[in-house]
Amino acid sequence: MARETVIHPSAVIEPGAELGEGVRIGPFCHVSSGARLHDDVELIGHVTIMGDTTLGEACQVYPQAVLGAPPQNFKHKGGKSTLDVGAQCVIREGVTFHAGTDTSRGRTTVGSHGLFMAYSHVAHDSDVGNHVTMANYAGLGGHAEIGDHVIISGYAAVHQFVRIGHHAFLGGFAAVVGDVIPYGMAVGDRARLRGLNLVGLKRSGMPREDIAALRRAYRTLFAEGASLEENAVAVRNAYPSSELIGDIVAFVSGRDKRHFTLPARGKGASEDDDTA
Repeated sequence: MARETVIHPSAVIEPGAELGEGVRIGPFCHVSSGARLHDDVELIGHVTIMGDTTLGEACQVYPQAVLGAPPQNFKHKGGKSTLDVGAQCVIREGVTFHAGTDTSRGRTTVGSHGLFMAYSHVAHDSDVGNHVTMANYAGLGGHAEIGDHVIISGYAAVHQFVRIGHHAFLGGFAAVVGDVIPYGMAVGDRARLRGLNLVGLKRSGMPREDIAALRRAYRTLFAEGASLEENAVAVRNAYPSSELIGDIVAFVSGRDKRHFTLPARGKGASEDDDTA
């Protein structure tokens, strides 16, 4: 039996919008003609869905969120671009996701099972993975790439074109202008690495021996006296059969868009920062 779709009388659903089964649209929502809401999506109230936007199954969107607005990018010429959001995302009050740029990637993608807290922002042409958490007021610049299971704390900002590797953690108010390796933990204005996201690794159930190997590889990768590229080769040679460590080595290889977020050096820096 088909599940009933419920639309509040004050909501505006433009002709051409596609609504799945069991969709619930609350008061004063506006859904554009190009939008597609999959089964069991809920727009609680005062939500705006613009342009060619797709929301995956069972997404829940809170008041004042605006999804699919044109990009904040002078290069955009007003042509077709899209926003695609995966299933079971929770999108809280005032969140904004912008569509892609028609002269560039042309689409913004957000994976499934994400939690986007109040007033967080995903900019044009970004690619956000699955199980990502963005806390209040966290923001991404255009073309950012965010891996699976990343946590971005409140007020943290990610520069355009920056990549954040999977299972990384960005601290509150972090200003991230360089790529962060998978499993890395970055904090501070012009953020620096403070080791690995050990709390996240332990919560994920990663075996202790794997965590210990990752810590050793981390120290080798960022050891002084050689370039990051040279250290990456040393890490690859030391752990040829480790898929986890190979993933980090692959991440730092062949990057030409941005530099990397590195550990702090000198006074105040500690090789044991990753015990936090």
